[in-house]
Parts: sequence; C-alpha cells; structure tokens
Amino acid sequence: MRADLAEGGGRLDRALAQALPDYSRARLQALIAEGAVSLDGQVLHDGAAKARRGTYEIRLPQVRPATPQAEAIALPVLYEDEHLIVIDKPAGLSAHPAPGHPDGTLVNALIHHCGDSLSGIGGVARPGIVHRLDKDTSGVMVAAKSDAAHRGLSTLFAAHDIERVYLALTRGVPRGAGLGAGVRPGGGGEGSIATRIGRSPRNRQKMAVLASGGREAVTHYRIEARYGPPQAPLAARIACRLETGRTHQIRVHMAHLGAPCLGDPLYGGGAPAPAIREALTQAGLTRQALHAAVLGFRHPLTGADLRFETPPPADMVALEAFLSAL
Repeated sequence: MRADLAEGGGRLDRALAQALPDYSRARLQALIAEGAVSLDGQVLHDGAAKARRGTYEIRLPQVRPATPQAEAIALPVLYEDEHLIVIDKPAGLSAHPAPGHPDGTLVNALIHHCGDSLSGIGGVARPGIVHRLDKDTSGVMVAAKSDAAHRGLSTLFAAHDIERVYLALTRGVPRGAGLGAGVRPGGGGEGSIATRIGRSPRNRQKMAVLASGGREAVTHYRIEARYGPPQAPLAARIACRLETGRTHQIRVHMAHLGAPCLGDPLYGGGAPAPAIREALTQAGLTRQALHAAVLGFRHPLTGADLRFETPPPADMVALEAFLSAL
C-alpha cells in the first residue's frame, strides 16, 4: 500500500492518518513501530518524526487470527454489510471474554458468524465492540468489522450522535417526574437526570452517582405506563433515552431516583412489594428488566441513516402482563 504526501511538516503518524482515512492513527503508529513503513527504501520507526514529502510504502502484515476462538452461537442479525453488523443481543450473553467467562461471548459468536468478512481491527481478525450492553441486558448492539468502521462508530458514540432508547420495568416511578401529555392511560410523567457517575467508593463492583469525579451522565426518561394503585404505583414501564453512555447508567440513574429496575441484583435496593415479587416469579425473570429497544445512527462509511427497533424478550413481556393485572 502507498501513501503520497504532497507536503512535508508535522508528525509522520498524523500526516499518514490524514492521507489514509481508512486507517486509524493508532494503527499507523503500530505499523511504523513494527518497521512496516518506509520512504525511498529507508525504514522508518518513529511516528513522531517530521513527515517528508514523497511516496511512502506501507507493508500490511497478514491479519492475525483472533485470540478468542470462534464459537457457533446463534445470533439474531438485524443488519450486516462489509463494514458492520447489528444484532439483537439476548440476555445472558457477555460482550467480551473475561475472568469467569472466557468463552461463550458475543465476540466468540461474531468471529464465527463473520468469518473471513472480518478485515481486522488493529491487524487482528476480531470484531470491534464500540459499546456494550451488560451481560443480562438484552437488545440492539452494533459492532465494526473493519478499522474504518470501528473508528467511525467510535467517533459517533464519543460525540453522542447516536439514538439509544431503552425500556425498563421499574419498582415504583422516579421521584420528581413531571406530568407529560400524549401518553397512554396509566402513563404520564417525564424528566431528565444529569449527574456524575463513577466507581462506588463503598463497593468496587458497583457504579454510583458521585458528588465529584466520575464522568458526566445524562438520561432522559418518560413514564409509559404505571401498574398498581394510581396514587402509589408499584411498578412502571419507562422509556430511557441516553444522551451519554456510562457503565450501568440507566440502572444507576433509576435507582438514584428511587425506581430501580425490577430484578436488578446490584441496584435493586431491597425486596419489592409481595405482588411484585409474585409477578417476577411467575414471569421467570431472573435479571434486570432492561432492554435496549432502539439504536439509530448514520452509517460511518456509506452515510445511510440506519435505525433498528426490537421488542422486549419473552421474560419482560410476561412480567409486564402480570404487572398489568395488578
């Protein structure tokens, strides 16, 4: 592969990244460090060196096999092209291998499903996961199949230029929700919460709303239905639109507002009312009642507007049916 630089000046890695938009600067830095970039027969090793005018030769090494192994795990595919893939992740499927679950993950499934269509992220034949759903959260996810798509999707997520709507079944309703118009009977109420979220100082396995530190987190929510006594609802169905995407953001924000996701083992905040416990048992829901229902974005390579919407899985549908009877 070649890159022509009409002018010199500035850092070499930055100049090459501008000339080769399909490759990230980090990827080009790695290639330079590996001795894969040369000018006039001279191998270059320093990405910070001053760029010179001329035609650069870049030797791309063969894409290395992914460390996680391919596994034939069924995936509901909503969309796929040469650049990216969108799936409806089932609850119980982790995104990445990690201590305690080294295989059986979304990455293993995608490596098997995509096969040779993975052109490689950073020179490795693996999918690029740019956002995650918790293991026990279901719903729409997108993954990159190439460096260019990975960089484009990462830019969209970093700029919050993504439509993301989650459906949550919660214990009670959020404190301070204003009255809304145009919602179905039993609904009403909307609001926003903006906090800083970071690792809990009391429990390192949890995230928490922090007075200082952490990262900005903004969630807009709308109560779509209330279940139980009108003046004191026992549960609710809430649509949450993410403006940012922090770890456990919706689970932390709903719990902070006094309406944790039903079935949430980390942020549930104690046992719900007996009628809710019975509904959870009958529905067979053993996870947080949270589903990533909508994902919309502009395709980073083609510019096409894409939007995907999936209904909640059977356990949440069953739980809502029992809640509706309260």
